Amino acid sequence: MIPKSYDEKMARIRAGAYRSGDFILVDAKDADISGGILTTGFRRGADGSAAGSRTRREFLAEMETLVAERAVDVMLGSAANIERLVEGGIFAESTVTPAFRANETTDVWLNIRGGRYRETPAQPYRGADLLRARADLCLFSMTFNNDAASDVAMLEAYRAFRVEARAAGKRHFLEVFNPNVATGFGVAETGTFVNDCIVRALASLTRAERPEFLKIVYNGRRALEELVAHDDTVVVGVMGGASGTHRDAMEMVARAEASGARLAIFGRKINLAEHQLSLTTWMRAVADRNVTPAEAVRGYHGDLQRLGLKPDRALDLDNTITDAALREDGNP
Repeated sequence: MIPKSYDEKMARIRAGAYRSGDFILVDAKDADISGGILTTGFRRGADGSAAGSRTRREFLAEMETLVAERAVDVMLGSAANIERLVEGGIFAESTVTPAFRANETTDVWLNIRGGRYRETPAQPYRGADLLRARADLCLFSMTFNNDAASDVAMLEAYRAFRVEARAAGKRHFLEVFNPNVATGFGVAETGTFVNDCIVRALASLTRAERPEFLKIVYNGRRALEELVAHDDTVVVGVMGGASGTHRDAMEMVARAEASGARLAIFGRKINLAEHQLSLTTWMRAVADRNVTPAEAVRGYHGDLQRLGLKPDRALDLDNTITDAALREDGNP
């Protein structure tokens, strides 16, 4: 078995020996748990133009390419899709670590046509069988809504999961979403609320129960730096959020790394890209501080031009920051 880059990098991070090149990239190809037919993203024509939705087989082929090219450190997918890839032997010849989504709270049921699940506080649900899943690393997700009943349900579900995960020999990382119903919080207040919920939740966990790392929304530089500084035994990663521009993605990587985060987890931003392999290459260059976010976007568009692919957005528009938290940060 080829050594996994995630394990090697995480060992150095935990030892306080983080260095350039150790920032971890995770591709969140678990979109199928968020809905149905439309979750696989666009099928691309020869010129890169969107041409309908991918089939499951085409979606798996994109995952296979990124794993084979070692484009990311961790490939996250549904238990069903990770099983297919593991059975195909793709991970045995790659440095990429497979991971599966162990639960799917109702606030991630985004793409069910006609669905109204996000109108009510998120509820816990877990479909994956931990004993049958074909990877030893998995994701558990929670959402806190400042509502005692729904927040207790989340914490109880997490407590039950940890018992089963230990029995099944699974490592996990913990995803904490922002509230999915109106709280009256602005970006900064949301960040402090989520930070406090995370610290409170982890306080009851012994070392053996704790997650490998956190996956959180980027709620601005101050909130991220506060969480990173609070406990140096907790490894923090940020999630990519909405599709946005490619400048948003590159800025997210740069600002997260500069603020002490050691991972970035992107789903839609990679899955909807005109050329996923090129995009992840430029993300790595930004994380390693070899290029600025603006340079990375220009470089990515240069790759698209050389490949004969039509960009979804003009360069000037794509090199604009649109994410609310990034804009509130101001200039880096």
